[in-house]
Amino acid sequence: MMPRRIAILGSTGSIGTTALRVLGRQRDRFQVSALTAFSNAALLSEQEAEFHPAFVGIVNNGTGNHDAWRSGSDCLIAAATRDDVDIVINAVVGGAGLDATLAALERGKRVALANKESLVMAGDLVVAALKRGGGELVPVDSEHSAILQCITGRPGAEVRRVILTASGGPFRRWTSEQIERATLADALQHPTWRMGRKITVDSATLANKALEVIEAHHLFGLSFDQIEVVVHPQSVIHSFVEFVDGSVLAQLGVPSMELPVLYALTHPERVPDTGVPPFDPVELSPMTFERVRADDFPALSLGVAAGRRGGAAPAVFNAANEEAVSLFLDGRIRFADIASAIRAALDALRDRPGDSRDNILTADEAARRHVRTQFQC
Repeated sequence: MMPRRIAILGSTGSIGTTALRVLGRQRDRFQVSALTAFSNAALLSEQEAEFHPAFVGIVNNGTGNHDAWRSGSDCLIAAATRDDVDIVINAVVGGAGLDATLAALERGKRVALANKESLVMAGDLVVAALKRGGGELVPVDSEHSAILQCITGRPGAEVRRVILTASGGPFRRWTSEQIERATLADALQHPTWRMGRKITVDSATLANKALEVIEAHHLFGLSFDQIEVVVHPQSVIHSFVEFVDGSVLAQLGVPSMELPVLYALTHPERVPDTGVPPFDPVELSPMTFERVRADDFPALSLGVAAGRRGGAAPAVFNAANEEAVSLFLDGRIRFADIASAIRAALDALRDRPGDSRDNILTADEAARRHVRTQFQC
């Protein structure tokens, strides 16, 4: 059987490098055809030398802002729509990944989606592109991969609800007063996962979990009332699915993104892989669960409310969060200002229409501008 051909968008980031580790162990099944990166030319050159893709592209500005989005879109689309690509791993961070997701689905590709912002910003447009192109949309996020593994082969009507697990981030045991004084160094100390800086901050605010709730809504056709979040600090159980008869299935695994990456490539099949240690329930115990402290982590409820409102509100939430996190990473605002910036942007812009790509991009830019103006940046 011929190897399936892979394009990785964002190959030098956390998910991209993880995917290449997986592909390096699966060379008889997969071939790397295209790689793109936003800024790390040296690492991209090393990846090119190892995997010999036919296409390599780099975008000079990896900040994730609107200008970078526009300048990088053509490069990402070119990689995602090549004739010698069967599966596109979209590991781009932020709204910059949207156009490539749409283009790949229109061309009938399987999109292994780690760029959750595509669905958050424009879920209806993504689903429509999926239907028109006849492609596949398979999640890479561990939580959504877990749901997919639990429900594959089951009709959606059998699902009562899903429960996404959250690690709780570095501030799970901090008081509200301590969170108010949190520094960038504090926010980047994730207790379980090793990820890029932006997603690590999103995990600290729980904005990342809000994005995942909206993503689950679109991926699985669930209402927001059917999606819940619980804190599970050990990150061993990745999601639960409760069925209408009361039965609950969960997917467990060691906290490694290599597992969901591999499953996104092979779904619905499973193949042997030796990169992840065996599951040891005793070693990984105890497993505990806690309620989300919504008042101390308001980004979660703000994002879910934006998802419920629909239109451009999810795009506003995403863009305001991206811009605020960028300012926080640059040391220009405080950790607590991130949620404040999101709330202010939603109050001003949440009722904008989101029925077209142009309207979504307009709302995205308005939200970014609102955050910059709020902090005079």
